[in-house]
Amino acid sequence: MSKSNSVGTQLIINKNPVGGLTSINGIEITADTIDVTDLGNKDGYREKLPGFKDAGEVAADGFLDSDNEGQTECYTLLDSGEVVDCEIKFPEKIGKSWTFKACVSKFSTSVDVDDALKFSVTLAVSGKPTLGATAGA
Repeated sequence: MSKSNSVGTQLIINKNPVGGLTSINGIEITADTIDVTDLGNKDGYREKLPGFKDAGEVAADGFLDSDNEGQTECYTLLDSGEVVDCEIKFPEKIGKSWTFKACVSKFSTSVDVDDALKFSVTLAVSGKPTLGATAGA
């Protein structure tokens, strides 16, 4: 595999590709730390242990399309609160994708006199995401 531009990247929610996307802000994993420095410390540096990890949120923006089942699914999942399988599938040239479980935590639309109708969706990642080879690649 090699480097690639982002054209062809897909966001798939509950087996439904979300169409009309112009951007996807992907997985960002952070780790908490637990300070275990005690008074017996002799070198003046804090001592830490790893804590819980958090995969955060995935935000996506695009053009609103009433015919796109993926966009409709986003709104339906916000209402239901269901946690579902999701994937950020990178272009075939890369051959990788993020797979994760998430619930929809935000869905919004916006209008501007000089622009097409837009929408935004935010997914709250639940559990550990996996960056691996794309199925079938």
